[in-house]
Amino acid sequence: MIANVGAQLGLAYAFVEREIALSKRYWAWEIVWLVYGIVTSLSVAYIGLAAPTITGGSADTAAVSRLVLYLLVGTITWRFLGLIFEQMAETIAWERWEGTIEYTFMAPVPRVTHLLGMCGATLVRALGFSVAILAAVALFVPVDLSHANALAAAVLLVVGAVAFVGLAIASAVFPLLWTEKGLQMAYIVQAVVLLVSGVYYPTTILPDWMQILSFISPATYVIRGMRDALLDGADLAAVWPNLWPALLVGAISIPLGLRVFLWAERHAKRTGRLKRSG
Repeated sequence: MIANVGAQLGLAYAFVEREIALSKRYWAWEIVWLVYGIVTSLSVAYIGLAAPTITGGSADTAAVSRLVLYLLVGTITWRFLGLIFEQMAETIAWERWEGTIEYTFMAPVPRVTHLLGMCGATLVRALGFSVAILAAVALFVPVDLSHANALAAAVLLVVGAVAFVGLAIASAVFPLLWTEKGLQMAYIVQAVVLLVSGVYYPTTILPDWMQILSFISPATYVIRGMRDALLDGADLAAVWPNLWPALLVGAISIPLGLRVFLWAERHAKRTGRLKRSG
């Protein structure tokens, strides 16, 4: 039993190594996305700094600093979660791009092991990008994290990552079922989640029907909890009202996403959709 688990972990790590090799091959694109993340985060921070000028209000230093940190926490947390979603949702598209989809899906490797390896590589990449973006932004914009609770923030990120993995695996089904437009459909899902999750604003300002969507989005709870932990120093007990819903979403979405993915894989093999591209 232990030997089998070790063998599966070794197979999963092989996919991590493959993703590292792909990142090295396309290193210029990695730099592009890193720069894009830094510029986007800085733009949002400067909007916060310019808020008193734009609104004609008083330039209360403490209030402006809190607004900037409020926006940055949402932006960088979403960047972390968004990278997880994108890379997992693009699993099929990258296999087709590299011409390895038939080899991968016909190999004697359990699909759970394959996806576990992809998740590991994705989490490492997302964490590296997020840390680099935060460090770069701190060079240009004063970021006060003196009241932050690092432990609560770390736990929220881990839970959020798990919840988003399930959502991303389910979205990876689209390119399996619709080779020409499936990836675009996955991006639409990501855009809707961005809109309703309170990345840049409280979800309470959304219309009632959008608030229903925000209620089922794991990003809503992760971002809200991250703001409590980093702005106000909330501990694990204080962020628990945001932690348990994200845990619940992850507990539901991962097995459901895997089941849907396995069904879609069988369907794609029966209908000859694996190799098709468009």
